[in-house]
Amino acid sequence: MRKPLVVGNWKLNGSRSMLTSLIQNIRENRDQAGATELAVCPPVVYLPLAQELLAGSDIGLGAQNCATAESGAYTGEVAAPMLAEFGCRFVLLGHSERRTLYGESDQDVVAKLAQVLAAGLQPIVCLGETLEQRDAGQTLAVVGAQLEAVLAAYSTSELATLCLAYEPVWAIGTGRTATPEQAQEVHAALRGQVASKDAELAQGLRILYGGSVKAGNASELLGQADIDGGLIGGASLNGEEFIAIGAAAPV
Repeated sequence: MRKPLVVGNWKLNGSRSMLTSLIQNIRENRDQAGATELAVCPPVVYLPLAQELLAGSDIGLGAQNCATAESGAYTGEVAAPMLAEFGCRFVLLGHSERRTLYGESDQDVVAKLAQVLAAGLQPIVCLGETLEQRDAGQTLAVVGAQLEAVLAAYSTSELATLCLAYEPVWAIGTGRTATPEQAQEVHAALRGQVASKDAELAQGLRILYGGSVKAGNASELLGQADIDGGLIGGASLNGEEFIAIGAAAPV
């Protein structure tokens, strides 16, 4: 059985005091989430502080992005080996905000994935469609193409640590959420696409759902057969809410 994973994406939010309070709250209540694996992804400047505050816990640390190169003349970028030095276990790749606001392409995601894998970190590759694409019936084609870019670039053995996150763009930060049935349909299709290349990889692949997940809807969403946890935005900035989402995942 796949172990549920709930990841908090804190985006461009926080301060030293806020981060300290939030992590302490999560640590104090971590046991309430049971066997669900938890991780948080703070802004990159707070990674050293988060590493210190998480020391001795089983809560994973992740980054929200990484560079396409290991080093060089890339002002403002942060390389995967640097993230590893500060205790990161996970790296988010291809989040819809990176794709839409900063023009990241599937090829950029593939290049970043190479860096994450080389640094021994675990990639969480984000996939999702816009409202216009969903209304046009293009959801499975869009997310399938995003996934295929990854599957075509690497052998299945290289993708052993891969994790996916399906985040419909129209449900991120909008208060709208895909129905459990809508989310399950996409998750099942993604797993089937991976299975067509490697059934064993697909069976163990964790696929998270993201998009206005809250404690109130987490149980129904995370209870779907092919949904293995959540990538949580705004709700992860509240420690009690984040823990409650983790507790909602069946184990």
